[in-house]
Amino acid sequence: MDNGIHKKIVVDENNEPVEVIISYAEWEKIERTIGTPEGATRETLAKYAGVLKVKEDPLDYQKKIRNEWQ
Repeated sequence: MDNGIHKKIVVDENNEPVEVIISYAEWEKIERTIGTPEGATRETLAKYAGVLKVKEDPLDYQKKIRNEWQ
């Protein structure tokens, strides 16, 4: 089913999906459709801390991925 969103799926070395890339225009369309949280602060977002279980340090992963773009 075509939902009108053109996306690129990024996979890791095990061919597992890890990210989705979409155009900024389509991101804006999604935000208009679902809305954006108003008043999101560090305190309101704290309840999500630790929810996502990752195997490596997120900052190390971010640096590694950014280095791949160079």
